[in-house]
This record gives sequence, structure tokens and C-alpha cells, in this order.
Amino acid sequence: MLKTIFLTLAVIPFLAVWASGNAQIKTGKATTRDGVEIVYSAAGQGEPSLLFIHGGFADRSFWSNQMTAFAPHHRVVAIDLAGHGDSGRNRKVWGIVPFAEDIRAVAEKENLRRLVILGNSLGGPIAVEAARIMPGRVIAVVPVDTLQRLGEQMPASWAAERAKAFRENFSETMKQMVRALFHPDVDPALYKRAEERMLNNTPPEIAAAIMESLGGYDMTNSLKQLRIPIRCINGDLFPTSIEANRKVYPDFDAIVLKHIGHYPMLESPSRFNQSLEKILKEVAK
Repeated sequence: MLKTIFLTLAVIPFLAVWASGNAQIKTGKATTRDGVEIVYSAAGQGEPSLLFIHGGFADRSFWSNQMTAFAPHHRVVAIDLAGHGDSGRNRKVWGIVPFAEDIRAVAEKENLRRLVILGNSLGGPIAVEAARIMPGRVIAVVPVDTLQRLGEQMPASWAAERAKAFRENFSETMKQMVRALFHPDVDPALYKRAEERMLNNTPPEIAAAIMESLGGYDMTNSLKQLRIPIRCINGDLFPTSIEANRKVYPDFDAIVLKHIGHYPMLESPSRFNQSLEKILKEVAK
């Protein structure tokens, strides 16, 4: 599973500034237990509340389509993880569990209840960990093109090798990653924006440290502590093993969008939003 996440670590932000018609979207700040300032955008009212987590080397702006679509009926929050976007970079220990603390800091600051956490790519495991450390606050996790194979781990040696590649030639290593994230006939403009964003959003040393932290990470124990639905919205570029995943976590299901790559929320916002509405109706019961 985590080896797939390496290929899908990055994310394509929606590179527009919040439109003037979306003035209700406001910026907030929260501080984690290890002293990192987390910047987020928030809007709307209503439950369940939705918290959106970007993937590695991205920022909160790629959830723009969902923030505007769901704010009329839900409290919606999109964050910049530590080391990304506008958030602080003064973290000493990187990893999925520290990133989950970013989510807790914002959820507590915003007093989010009946919370559905969505996480793209690396954000998927982060969402699982965040749900684990916030029992009673989270009612569902919605991983987005991630968790295709629960129980798979990234070997520490492989993670170290990729971290070394980031340090030695960050630009070329990142470009190789981008190429693996799309169907061949993807919109060239979208591809170009992804490449440009991934090359400029996260400092190379932080990117390398994040990669190293993934080696040997095991989600199994965290999953055993959850009693909530996990409902993926995935593309079909990386196959999702639904039945095998249910053997690891019985309350697992996935909507797989045909001919969609790693970023369904951007490649087909309408299909993605319809899928999310379907899931929200289910979990709200």
C-alpha cells in the first residue's frame, strides 16, 4: 500500500486563488502539540463537517472545487500539512502520526464534531491515524485514490533509496513521480500544473525526510482500533483490492471512477462530488 502511496504522494492543487464570490472562505491557524503552526481554510455550517487533507508536496488549494460545492450544507475545512503550503516547517520528526496531530489541532480549534475526514494519497493513512487519535469525533474516513491494498508496507530500504534520490536530484525524481500519476491522455495543462506545483511546494530536504518516515509504517494496529466506515473514492490507474481489503478491515468499500487517475477531485469534480454526496448520505445515518 505505501509503495503505491510513494507513486501517488503528490497532488495537483487547483491553482486559482479563492474566487471573490467565495468570500465566506476564511483562513485560520492552529498550533500542534510540537509547536508547528498549521494554516487552514474554513467555510460553511452544518454536519457532518468535512476536513480535507492534501497529499505529499501539495497544499490545501487543490480542494477548491469541494470547498465551494459543500460549504452550503457542511462546515468544510482544508488544511496545509506541516512543511507544505503556508504551514510551518519547524517540525523535527516527520511521519504519518505527526501529520495526524496536524489534523487534531485543527479539529479541536474548529470544534469539529461528527467529522468526515478525506485524505488524498498520503492523506489517506493520515486520515486513518487522525481518526484513531480522535475517538468519538470522527464518523467516517474517505481516502481518495489511496489505500488500494491495506496491509502493504513500504520497506525501509526502499524508502531510504527514494529519499536519497530526492536529495541527489530532486527535480528529476519529482518529474519521474509525476509521470506515474496519470493516464496517458490526461489534459497536458493539468499535467504541467502538477509538475510545476510539485517542484516548488515542499523543500527537497523535507520531502526526503517525509519519504524516509514512510519506511516500515504499519497501519494494521491503527485499523484495529477503528469502528467507523472507510469509503474510498479512487481512480482506476492503480487497482483497488476491495474484497482483500475487507478481510483486513470489514467496513471497507470503494467507489472506483473509470479512466480517472490519481486526482479524481480535479480530473472530474462533478463525478467526485456526486460520489462524496452518496457516501455522506450513507454515513450520516
